[in-house]
Amino acid sequence: MYLGIDVGTSSVKAVLVDGNERIVGSAHVALEVTRPHPGWSEQEPDAWVRACERTLDELAAKHPSEMAAVEGLGLSGQMHGAVLLGEGDTPLRPAILWNDGRSEAECRVLEERCPRLRHLSGNIAMPGFTAPKLLWVAKHEPDVFAKLRKVLLPKDYLRLFLTGEHVSDMSDAAGTLWLDVAKRDWSDELLAATGLTREHMPRLVEGSQASGRLRPEWARRWGMARAPVVAGGGGDNAASAVGIGAVRPGSAFVSLGTSGVLFVSNARFSPNTEGAVHAFCHAVPGLWHQMGVILSAAASLEWLATLLNQPAPALTAELGERVGGPSPVKFLPYLSGERTPHNDASARGAFVGLAHGQGREALTQAVLEGVAFAFADCLRVLSDAGTEVVRASAVGGGSRSHLWLKILASVLNRPLDVHAEGDFGGAFGAARLGRLAATGEDPLAVARPPPVAQVVEPEAALVPQYVEAYARWRELYPALKGRF
Repeated sequence: MYLGIDVGTSSVKAVLVDGNERIVGSAHVALEVTRPHPGWSEQEPDAWVRACERTLDELAAKHPSEMAAVEGLGLSGQMHGAVLLGEGDTPLRPAILWNDGRSEAECRVLEERCPRLRHLSGNIAMPGFTAPKLLWVAKHEPDVFAKLRKVLLPKDYLRLFLTGEHVSDMSDAAGTLWLDVAKRDWSDELLAATGLTREHMPRLVEGSQASGRLRPEWARRWGMARAPVVAGGGGDNAASAVGIGAVRPGSAFVSLGTSGVLFVSNARFSPNTEGAVHAFCHAVPGLWHQMGVILSAAASLEWLATLLNQPAPALTAELGERVGGPSPVKFLPYLSGERTPHNDASARGAFVGLAHGQGREALTQAVLEGVAFAFADCLRVLSDAGTEVVRASAVGGGSRSHLWLKILASVLNRPLDVHAEGDFGGAFGAARLGRLAATGEDPLAVARPPPVAQVVEPEAALVPQYVEAYARWRELYPALKGRF
């Protein structure tokens, strides 16, 4: 048996998986995000610990014999969060999360201090990353910075609780801006730019390697026959890639979650910082990955649903099974700023082309297409980095809308694979990594794609129409930038 734990922004989730990769149990506990100022986003690190205790207590109560047989445990988690620890591993302040935008000015300072930052890290300095957050703390909370002994990422703080070890994996560490991503090692040059050294950093392992063992007292509490090995694990998207089987070069998935991700596995480090592509290590050895990231994917549809006081599925159902052509209304999905390709925290959303006679159907279609065009932006800059995406798996809550997938496939002009019902997200991928750490199996043999239930093909008649509509849509951001 294998256990996967995912430390998300909205919940901590755990899944219990058997040797045949059947999920025999799952549990989750909701989390709260605090926003003490506009643009800030924080969580208490110990809330993750309490939520983990509750989820595993529940699994142990419902599945005692299966929990007793757990041999490997893996961790997945929200990336980029800054957990600042002082003496005795005590948190010095709430964790600053991935979607916190306070450190925009510090990003410019960081790139000035370290001209080779993009070369070493493979990424542009963005407020979401960890390193700029530490510059903000040094400037605005110097007393906290002076007490700093260790910086951990969210899932790695949970690992500290579970194992007593300060460890991170390559994929999560790549999102800090302190990692030399090509060498898969901390960069002294990048650390120095934020006034830190290797002493402040956790030890690094590959995601499928052992990072330690569960403390005996926790193994006893959860009825485990012996303390399972705890894998390095992965950042949420890399772990999800392991769960969906995107571990061969060129394999890809598109995630229509709250945010949106176009993820591609690579055989080598392949940055494109000009296009704001994220270039990170994968959660398995010898592999890297690229991501185009949009901040408001399904969140855009949920925003419209709230505005119109209608459930999102009801809005998409009004459009029927297919659309006859692009909506006359255009939508920019930059409700929370944007990462790829603009790297603009100040970007904002917009409807353009409104007219009398257009109802909510036109707005709904515009939102679905606007998000699809944002994914087309991601595909374009990935292509500029030399990466070819032939097809992709579709995951995330938005992928339950066949119409949205049909629009997306037609905009990207790529087939999208929809897998059989199941949970193949970060927690499942973490369980696979826990298995690899326990057994030493080949990652390619374990991290196989699940069966494909359906292939959503591009609609031939729509493809040229969307090529033209996307070209017009691309003109909107530069025309509106800085005007609101």
